Amino acid sequence: MLIETGTVVALYTVGGIFGSLSCIYLGDLLGRRKVIFWTSAVSIIGAVLMASSYSLAQFIVARLVLGVGTGGYVATVPVWQSEISQANKRGAHVVTDGIFIGAGITISLWIDFGFYFVTGNSVSWRFPLAFQVILSLLVMAFITIFPESPRWLVKQGRINEARDILAALADVAPSDPSITQALADIERSLALSGSGSWRDMLSMGEQRLFHRTVLAAAGQMFQQMCGINLITFYATTIFEQYLGLSPLQSRILAASMCLTQPLGGFLAFFTIDRLGRRPLMLWSAAGMSASMAILAGTTSLTGNTAALVVAVIFLFVFEFIFTVGYSGLTFLYATEVAPLQLRAAISAVSTAAVWTFNFLLAEVTPVGFNTISYRYYIIFAVLNAAIVPTVYFFFPETNGRSLEEIDEIFLQSRSVFDTVRLAKTLPPMHLAESVDGAGTPDVVGRKSIEVKDVER
Repeated sequence: MLIETGTVVALYTVGGIFGSLSCIYLGDLLGRRKVIFWTSAVSIIGAVLMASSYSLAQFIVARLVLGVGTGGYVATVPVWQSEISQANKRGAHVVTDGIFIGAGITISLWIDFGFYFVTGNSVSWRFPLAFQVILSLLVMAFITIFPESPRWLVKQGRINEARDILAALADVAPSDPSITQALADIERSLALSGSGSWRDMLSMGEQRLFHRTVLAAAGQMFQQMCGINLITFYATTIFEQYLGLSPLQSRILAASMCLTQPLGGFLAFFTIDRLGRRPLMLWSAAGMSASMAILAGTTSLTGNTAALVVAVIFLFVFEFIFTVGYSGLTFLYATEVAPLQLRAAISAVSTAAVWTFNFLLAEVTPVGFNTISYRYYIIFAVLNAAIVPTVYFFFPETNGRSLEEIDEIFLQSRSVFDTVRLAKTLPPMHLAESVDGAGTPDVVGRKSIEVKDVER
């Protein structure tokens, strides 16, 4: 039964893997907005099939379809957000994902709690599953009036459209020198990044594409291997079966616990462009490691009321800390380290890593808790502790730099060990996105390099 439960939960993530990987091709073929629109439509189909299920087979198919839609959506939205944001606001714009992910989980759990009291009627589970259709319809409606990514438009040769959107986003005239500079930086990045074939992700080369792909995927792997979904997926089970609370208490606490995620998201929103990406990732990993260690210790003391209270508190603390450093931030980071030519593809691969490790945890968590009980938390305490030195030594800071400027850091890098140092020491090179109305000198005092300089 435990294996069946884990498998049914995990099938959603299998669909997510395929949905994410489809964006390697679809992300650049259709554009960011169309992918968001159509993956939302697929999600609606999956939700309708799931809410109307009358057999396990239909429910399984529905979970897979819903996963495909959500996977493509999750792989594309951060790319679109990054590409329409200015450098000094990009972090805050993209980590809003964490706020709304947390809000969505919280709303779903409170709806589930409300329908827990509806007995003897299938509406108790059908309505909560169908409710998500409303949100997908809202996405489909609003994405049609939002601007397309100017960087994708440049890649398609639609320069005038890109110029107009960049100008509108910066609230300046299309003829403003800063917009001309921004377009030049984007075109230069495209010229340097080659054909954009997915095979390029497997080679290093001057652009260090394999290095960048690994960084993007590793960050997303950390998001899952920190242990967040063993708590989110099985919160009610943890409270009820392993902490000895009543079913009603367990559902109230599980729904309340997720309220900490929007709160953590707001903290990330206000700090990420001030403190940077690395500090949030480092301190969050350290905090999650400590929280998991405390959970292991307190849940081992069965029958101890004080230990039970501490365990509940640190489940809340873990959720909060996770959202600060690993909910929306890893999606942001994956899009920042990727070059324009392969941004959709690298984001797709990194998001597939999220779903892959999500699947792994969904499969093994019921069995893990059943076989080694509180010791299961120790595994994640160790994994989170290992994340700290990995981020410190290998993940360069991207805060405050334009996406094209981040390309320059990797162009000048010669090994996986020097990108962190280069990100710290290289002065600003391309600041067109800050819209100061003037050309910006690069590291040797020349004007930022134009595409024609690259072609010569």
